[in-house]
Amino acid sequence: MTPLTIEWSPSPNHTERRGMAPVDMLVLHYTNMTSAEAARQRLCDPAVEASAHYLVREDGHVWQLVAEHRRAWHAGAAIWQGEPDINSRSIGIEIAHPGHIWGYRPFWPVQLASVLTLCQGMIARYGIEPRNVLAHSDIAPNRKEDPGELFPWADFAAAGVGLWPSTGIVAAQVPPLIAIQQALADYGYAVAATGSYDLATRNSVLAFQRHFRPERLDGVFDGACAAILADLLQQCGCALPEGYLR
Repeated sequence: MTPLTIEWSPSPNHTERRGMAPVDMLVLHYTNMTSAEAARQRLCDPAVEASAHYLVREDGHVWQLVAEHRRAWHAGAAIWQGEPDINSRSIGIEIAHPGHIWGYRPFWPVQLASVLTLCQGMIARYGIEPRNVLAHSDIAPNRKEDPGELFPWADFAAAGVGLWPSTGIVAAQVPPLIAIQQALADYGYAVAATGSYDLATRNSVLAFQRHFRPERLDGVFDGACAAILADLLQQCGCALPEGYLR
């Protein structure tokens, strides 16, 4: 692991975690702001009512804003595996980055090294399973796209952080829409199996592409997406929906 420099920079924006469920999710964000310092000030502003547990600067320096045992306010309106209170069950890491608004670009290697080390520590402490290492866009696909298609999910998975498709996957026949929706829901996305290609389905497919198939960002679930999702579900020990692969 890369040695970390962590500086305490307390935010007032947190509460007690709710319920009895343990921390079992890790959510990665980008700040979508022009500087790390501006993001730090915003996340520490009581009027904003937003925060995260950690904020990682471009140079790899880490600010801890909220103690891990507290409920930081980073996820907003979000759902994963049917759980609507993501904040009570997760650790949130903000990555200083201009985002899609201010000029989307690759993340700095030294910054990614710090993010990876943070994540590895969380997984060791909380036993977070790979499919619960999440993008903000995974849990809120109708309104978020961070950390985006340039985040190196494959590299992180290779280092034990998150899930990634197996090598050598061959594109499958595109399943019926209702089977696609059920498979996405089984993996964790907030999709209803209605058989109608609604906006929630399209946005969830796009979030899935940002995470697992970043070379195609069109919200269209093709044969490659079908094979990737089948592999991910099988890695998680989940059965495929009826009629998914014919």
